[in-house]
Formats: sequence, structure tokens, C-alpha cells
Amino acid sequence: MRTYATKPVDITRKWYITDAKDWVLGRLATKVAMMLMGKNKPYYTTNLDTGDFVIIVNAEKIQVTGNKKESKIYYKHSGYIGGLKEKTLEEMLEKKPEEVIHQAVKLMLPKTKMGNAMLKKLFIYKGEKHPHKAQKPEKFEN
Repeated sequence: MRTYATKPVDITRKWYITDAKDWVLGRLATKVAMMLMGKNKPYYTTNLDTGDFVIIVNAEKIQVTGNKKESKIYYKHSGYIGGLKEKTLEEMLEKKPEEVIHQAVKLMLPKTKMGNAMLKKLFIYKGEKHPHKAQKPEKFEN
């Protein structure tokens, strides 16, 4: 008996879509990260990108638990002395709700070139509309 090794020609990718208003931020991020890596497939391999494409709509309606809206802080540094800027989760959700989900998923993926390739299969939109109707995405629920 031989061990099966997945080859790039064996990989099939699907498109999935979900509405962020039904999800808590961390739970959505873990589910999406697993789908981007391909861990939901039986032929998952660590050295290949076996993941699917994921579309998230209504990013501004994502929920968080506890008092994270006031206490969770996002940091950004310009590289200059005194260039540290900080924003709370509440401010980020007002201005860039897509960035909140993007960063949560990014930190759950591998920190390699393959992780960057996986992240390119994630599409996040602020409202209901998205330009991926032609791909016929399937819904996934929590």
C-alpha cells in the first residue's frame, strides 16, 4: 500500500460566500482561514495551496463579544520616531470594516509566500454587492 500525495492537478477550487452579519469576528476568521488553507478537504497537504476562494459581504455588520469595541486596539507605525498610531476596533469598523476581517484572517494563515497566496483568494466587501456572480459561489453558514 502506498501513501497518497496530492498533486497540483488534483486540486479543485470552489467559491464560497457568507454574510458577516451572522458571525462573530473570531469565529468567522477561523472558518475562513481553514477554507483558504484547504483544511476542510480530505486531500489537504501542507506543502500545497489546496484552499478555496471566499467572499465575505456586509463586513460592517460583523459582531464582537464583550467590550472589544472599546478595548481592542490596532497599531500602525510609520517608521519614523513618534510615528505610532492607534485605533480602536470601533473606529476601524466605521472607517475600514474590511480591514478588520482581513487582518484577523491574515494572522491565522501561515507567514510565508504560500500564506500570501492564500490571502489573495479572500474577497471582502462592505455592502451586499460583489462582482463575483459569474463564479456562482456557494453559501456557507455558521
